[in-house]
Amino acid sequence: MTPHTLLNHLDQGRFWPAPCGLSLDEAYAQALAVRQLRIARGEQPRGYKVGFTNRSIWPRYNVFAPIWGSVWDSTLTLCEGEGSVSLALTCQPRLEPEVVFGLKATPAPDATLDDLFAAIDWVAPGFEVVQSHLPDWKFLPPDTVADGGLHARLLVGRRTPVRDLAGDANALDTLLAQAQVSLLKNGAVVEEGQGSNVLDSPLRALLHFTQTLRACPGAPDLQAGDVVTTGTWTDAWAVAPGEHWSARFSSPLPSLAVTFAG
Repeated sequence: MTPHTLLNHLDQGRFWPAPCGLSLDEAYAQALAVRQLRIARGEQPRGYKVGFTNRSIWPRYNVFAPIWGSVWDSTLTLCEGEGSVSLALTCQPRLEPEVVFGLKATPAPDATLDDLFAAIDWVAPGFEVVQSHLPDWKFLPPDTVADGGLHARLLVGRRTPVRDLAGDANALDTLLAQAQVSLLKNGAVVEEGQGSNVLDSPLRALLHFTQTLRACPGAPDLQAGDVVTTGTWTDAWAVAPGEHWSARFSSPLPSLAVTFAG
């Protein structure tokens, strides 16, 4: 599974022939090599996804620590509350309701929650479509990393300036930890979750990611304009073309809805 092979499977939506067989460090090196191939062909990185921050689902997937991958101009869609996302060439797609941050600056070295708050521009609801190129979602942690962090698509909803939500980091941390979401498929609730599921709050998930990213050899730091989606508040649910899904977040977060195309 060379970087070119990984990218071919990603482009074509095909299963891998076998697990990658790499260590976690080797898998991140492969993922960064795939990132360079995508940049070389004209794709633009737009930020990062952080996965497996929801401790409640770790045993289900046999993954017990967060991972991360890149988000691209080709995989990111912005909307004002309802959007359409194509599932074409995805592999076993599943849906996750999340909180997304938009950055206005690179966080300070050894960033604290206060430093992160100062670097955040906006907060939004998001739907990440994740995927796996191994059958039945059976993998080891390095497989998920080499597989681009399982990222396929990201729909970002209405973006609210962070200071319209909270006056400081502690207030934002508490607000997002206590927030709840109901996930609906074609109008019927399938699961409920809350912000504290993701490493105690989405802001703390962002802090963990900032530290992890900076510890990874060769990984580019966060930049102004990056989006970071911080992990699912529920389990990941299988999706298919023609379905309509919505996430009803508790106030003051807006709701988000998506219709899937083929």
